[in-house]
Amino acid sequence: MIPPVVDLSLVIPAYNEAAGITPSLEEVVAALTDAGIDHEVVVVDDGSTDGTAERIEELAERLPGVRVVRHGTNRGYGAALKTGIRAATADVIAITDADGTYPADRLPGLYRRLVDEGADMVVGSRTGADVHIPAIRRPAKAFMRLLANYITGRRIPDLNSGLRVFRRAPVEERFNLISDGFSFTTTVTLALLVRHRIVAYEPIDYHERTGSSKIRPIADTLNFLVLMLRACVYFEPLKVFLPVTGGLAVVGVLWGARQISQMGGIGDAPVLFLLAALQVLLVGLIADMISRRN
Repeated sequence: MIPPVVDLSLVIPAYNEAAGITPSLEEVVAALTDAGIDHEVVVVDDGSTDGTAERIEELAERLPGVRVVRHGTNRGYGAALKTGIRAATADVIAITDADGTYPADRLPGLYRRLVDEGADMVVGSRTGADVHIPAIRRPAKAFMRLLANYITGRRIPDLNSGLRVFRRAPVEERFNLISDGFSFTTTVTLALLVRHRIVAYEPIDYHERTGSSKIRPIADTLNFLVLMLRACVYFEPLKVFLPVTGGLAVVGVLWGARQISQMGGIGDAPVLFLLAALQVLLVGLIADMISRRN
């Protein structure tokens, strides 16, 4: 039986969240119901081993509009979200986490702002008065946010917030570019901003999580950096190739000028730097043409 089409589909990925899934689901269902928004909640159990799936199925029996989709094995945060989005019935999608960190009562406001302003995505930016982000993660987040600002040419208050509402079509059509891991939210943000989609930000609080975090600080940070570089080369390649071209050209010119002033001629090394600069520039121009065509 095909579920009825609703105004908003909320997708919640859950992996070993038995400790926090009950209050999280109860809060989001109550918030959307009280706001009068016709909704469904698609919870994706991503191969949990702690009884999360059973807990969700129990909740689905008594909470209206809750459905469960299960992965046989753990496939990752982004993969769970993609599965939930494919299973959803609405043209507008909201996502949040199952650990109680995001304020459920802000969902109706984010949804209404998306509809009223005609935005493509509204992000709950963790810049409110009560924000609990572990100190060890703040430097990496700040660096990646600066890099994303450079790539997109926009100031991004929160690059990878997990509370957001967006229109389904522009996100789903970019699934091949969007990460299956924790970088899902980062790549969604970049994919929409570099193509000049309307992305709005709404300050929210961020609570301490229930249960243990699944993020691996070193490995996930390195994966984020690789992803950011890949995204930059794909969407705005000249922002990578032009600085490299400029650096090689400056070294070649200065080195060559010094040799001319001291020896009256120019050696091989400055010429090689200038040729390398030309080659990088040409590759960058080809990459930019491919990017614009795509």
